[in-house]
Amino acid sequence: MTDATMTFHPQPQGGIAKPWAFPAPERATLPNGLTVLHCHRPGQQVVAVDINLDAPLDAEPEGLDGVATIMARALSEGTDKHTAEEFAAELERCGATLDAHADHPGVRVSLEVPASRLAKALGLLADALRAPAFPDGEVERLVANRLDEIPHEQANPARRAAKELSKELFPASSRMSRPRQGTEETVARIDAAAVRAFYEAHVRPATATAVVVGDLAGTDLAAVLGDTLGAWTGGPAELRPVPPVTADDTGRVVIVDRPGAVQTQLLIGRIGPDRHDRVWSAQVLGIYCLGGTLTSRLDRVLREEKGYTYGVRAFGQVLRSGPDGTGASLLAISGSVDTASTGPALDDAWKVLRTLAAEGLTDAERDVAVQNLVGVAPLKYETAAAVAGTLADQVEQHLPDDYQAQLYARLAETGTVEATAAAVSAFPVDRLVTVLVGDASQIEEPVRALGIGEVKVVGG
Repeated sequence: MTDATMTFHPQPQGGIAKPWAFPAPERATLPNGLTVLHCHRPGQQVVAVDINLDAPLDAEPEGLDGVATIMARALSEGTDKHTAEEFAAELERCGATLDAHADHPGVRVSLEVPASRLAKALGLLADALRAPAFPDGEVERLVANRLDEIPHEQANPARRAAKELSKELFPASSRMSRPRQGTEETVARIDAAAVRAFYEAHVRPATATAVVVGDLAGTDLAAVLGDTLGAWTGGPAELRPVPPVTADDTGRVVIVDRPGAVQTQLLIGRIGPDRHDRVWSAQVLGIYCLGGTLTSRLDRVLREEKGYTYGVRAFGQVLRSGPDGTGASLLAISGSVDTASTGPALDDAWKVLRTLAAEGLTDAERDVAVQNLVGVAPLKYETAAAVAGTLADQVEQHLPDDYQAQLYARLAETGTVEATAAAVSAFPVDRLVTVLVGDASQIEEPVRALGIGEVKVVGG
């Protein structure tokens, strides 16, 4: 028997980390007025294309809330060249996916396709934007589908809480106070004529922006765009006033009654500045320390120490920004707890906020947040779709093309004191609207006893 020998190879050594920065796009304008941002990302063979259409929810005709959503969904339901079935088959042959949705700033159309089939897919996208058919039967089907969705959304505690918070924060005259995709009453009024009228009033290349991201090596992008999106015609750009965002964040509690519910959905919110404000980077950092991850303060207390919940999150979400640099965001804390723990959980959440104001964040919390927010950025933007979506957001919010790159630099420079001040300003304990979706008979009295604001109960 011979002795076995093993040969050990040298252990691989880590290389020097390459510097990373958020990709910088190049800009161009097609003869039809369409603005184009493109970004070459070597190796990303699935190209992402995002189109911003200046068709905001506040432009929907009175009584037709949801028409922007139906129009967005109907863009892929046939063109002057293809029926709905033929259009879907052509997309499938390209290996492409096409999605569209409407939100307060406008309609976003998103395409993903292998780089080798980009020209074909862009041709289909251009047809959908240039000459959508909006067949009566397809629009009727989409309206019926949307009407079917609404009861399910009402039954979802998180969606119901979001709907009630919007109703509470914004005046009834504001489009932001009403469901983004419309109500049963308004959606039922939508027909193909209404969809076409909204399209003709607001969809044109001169007010649209296309973002193209992916491996563009070997692609004559200018020629491809000229042959596809460049064939889209429409009227000139028209300046449309952006209504100011007004809100009432007087501290109060609204209980949406769900008799027999074993859990309570919490949504605590108010309105804050948007990404144009110099406080945004510090606010991102401070809110992350408060409730951005499993190790944040709210989770440490409500989940780990008290066992009230599986998780609570704090976040800031831009609602709308104007070209004058003004806008607003929703600042919120969201989670769910068991019914019996509703009062104690809210009490402890307010204690966390008061302690934050009195004692501030720690340097360790700040350092971990910076590492998590800045350090994972290269992974967050591995795909072309992630880069395209962020660039499209910047366009939609009237931000400079280098905004995201500058944000990471500012996050790294933000100190603990600045992050604390921003988090405290984001969630002042006396200026928070609290929505609770749960069993009012079980939670109303414990919540009233907290003294965090007037309490009212509404139907579920």
